[in-house]
Amino acid sequence: MLLRSFFLTLEYIPMKKYGFLLAGSILASALSYARPGIIAHRGHWDVPGSAQNSIASLQMAQQLNIYGSEFDVYLTADGVAVIHHDNTAEGLLLEETPYAQLKWIKLINGEALPTLEQYLAQGKKDRRTKLILEIKPHKRKETEDKAVAAVLAQVRKAGLSAQTEYISFSLNICETLIRLQPAARVAYLRGDMAPEQLKEKGLSGLDYHYKVLEQHPEWIRAAQDLGLTVNVWTVNEEPLMQQLVAQGVDYITTDKPEILQRLLER
Repeated sequence: MLLRSFFLTLEYIPMKKYGFLLAGSILASALSYARPGIIAHRGHWDVPGSAQNSIASLQMAQQLNIYGSEFDVYLTADGVAVIHHDNTAEGLLLEETPYAQLKWIKLINGEALPTLEQYLAQGKKDRRTKLILEIKPHKRKETEDKAVAAVLAQVRKAGLSAQTEYISFSLNICETLIRLQPAARVAYLRGDMAPEQLKEKGLSGLDYHYKVLEQHPEWIRAAQDLGLTVNVWTVNEEPLMQQLVAQGVDYITTDKPEILQRLLER
């Protein structure tokens, strides 16, 4: 109740660059009550020896002892789930290319393009770090459905169902995940649905860009009142981190997990 009262009061503070004028005493009070989970965006990649969506980035995120590490999954033409953010790699469209043509691609740290199987093997080495698995939209619904089935099968085979949470920009992917694995935690990314709509569709949370919640700050409490979690991406500037902590979001996804970690530890 004390925390909720604090947030209700905070809503009436005059707005500035990121939505609130946070005086030192107010920020200190917010941080003492609200400690959102930290999620490393595409792993902890902004350090020597790492790369976005690499095995090293997951390993380095695990070393931070944070809530989770996010990563992106596509399905190749022959049904291999690979880890990559863009839908192309070295000019090849992932979903239309067999894995044999992709496995030679190197990340900037020298790693080969990882498969989901390899990524999950690293995830299994530290059960504390949640695997925030984003299934990327594919060109056809049929391919999306195959991607969901393949991902769920691999996660179950690895024994990581309880450690894995799912996110997607594709509503079809989210609904298919819920249909095939009702107990899974699934959050929607696109930012075009109110909390009430997400609840009706059986989603467990919203995972929206911070600009969406700047336009709809009321969605934070509305979602939480409905039992949904609130994650915000991709938050890299400290003043914005401070604002979102004060607003009481549940998770913050960032390329700068160490900065957020130090902020929360002050």
